Amino acid sequence: MPLTDTAVRQAKPISGKSRKMSDGNGLYLLIEDIDKKYWRWDYRFADKRKTYSIGVYPETTLAEARRLHLEARKLLKEGIDPSQARKAAKQAKKLAAASSFEAVAREWFAKQSPSWAANHSSKIIGRLEKDVFPWLGKRPISEITPQELLTLIQRVESRGAIDTAHRILQNCGQIFRYAVVTGRAGRDIAIDLRGAVAPAKHTHFAAITDPKQAGELLRALDAFQGTFVVRCALQIAPLVFVRPGELRTAQWQDIDLEKAEWRYFITKTKTDHLVSLSKQAVKILQDLRPLTGNRTHVFPGRDPNKPMSEAAINAALRRLGYDTKTEFTAHGFRAMARTLLSEQLRFPSHVIEHQLAHKVPDALGTAYNRTKFLEDRRQMMQAWADYLDELKVGGNVIPLTRTA
Repeated sequence: MPLTDTAVRQAKPISGKSRKMSDGNGLYLLIEDIDKKYWRWDYRFADKRKTYSIGVYPETTLAEARRLHLEARKLLKEGIDPSQARKAAKQAKKLAAASSFEAVAREWFAKQSPSWAANHSSKIIGRLEKDVFPWLGKRPISEITPQELLTLIQRVESRGAIDTAHRILQNCGQIFRYAVVTGRAGRDIAIDLRGAVAPAKHTHFAAITDPKQAGELLRALDAFQGTFVVRCALQIAPLVFVRPGELRTAQWQDIDLEKAEWRYFITKTKTDHLVSLSKQAVKILQDLRPLTGNRTHVFPGRDPNKPMSEAAINAALRRLGYDTKTEFTAHGFRAMARTLLSEQLRFPSHVIEHQLAHKVPDALGTAYNRTKFLEDRRQMMQAWADYLDELKVGGNVIPLTRTA
């Protein structure tokens, strides 16, 4: 006799033992406990007795169990083993998930990111999570068309983020090529979009290269009313003119105040670098050490175990009244040093470029050496710090002719 909803709901095991309640055609309710009721179907396939799990009551109601039972019986009638069919469907779903654009992209990112700088990695995954995954993430990567990718790129382009659109297209191309070599896509469709995005307008970082304006900037830095850590970072930035990311992630273990040296590895160029610290730079670090010397980073952020944020210096400059898009940016300290060291202090370009950690080919084919022209660079860094002090007080600075 077929089961009823009431009978299923009130069913209990007998004397603490499990029991079966048949609904017909092999479908039954297995009762192991008041709260444990399972829908099962016994059938034969290839002369073997098998049991097919249909669901758990009450999540799977009597009506739903009958529907799923009927579908399974139809498969059996067609000569298909329902249990194997379900396994195949689960596997196909798993493979589809592993072949979605987001799955492939994250797999590609996991393989590539260990060799990237942390800042570079966060920018790439941030772009993908913000501008790509919400629209293409769940799509099987092999089914995505050039038109779909173009629509996504145009969405980014429409908000004026032309450079971001180009970078997203580049990253998508890398992901598609990874999908090709791993057998999950036939080709890189990003190639079809070459020329479809408006040319990016590359501009130099905003910087100050006029001595008088540089003096005004230095006085503004000294007048900064924010945290002591950020104030020290602002004051030392023009003295060492390293890349902003290198400054904010500086670690005490790399700094020797007695030797007045800061040695560290540059992830961007994969080279070791040495910064000779002027007396002024050493003084700033000595003042800061009692506050952060027991931590890893010289300039920690709100989380004492992490460096200050990427935006901290630029945010401080904006508080001082500088437009970081048109007037001055954290990266501008490098341009300011490169220009004034050459034009005002007359230091040779190859000495300046080595201190900037730029590649400088020479007759021996050496692209960059951490200690090359070290004594010249030591003299230059101290002369530069003294020059900045003169600019700060508005003194008359006489350009000096230097030779390597």
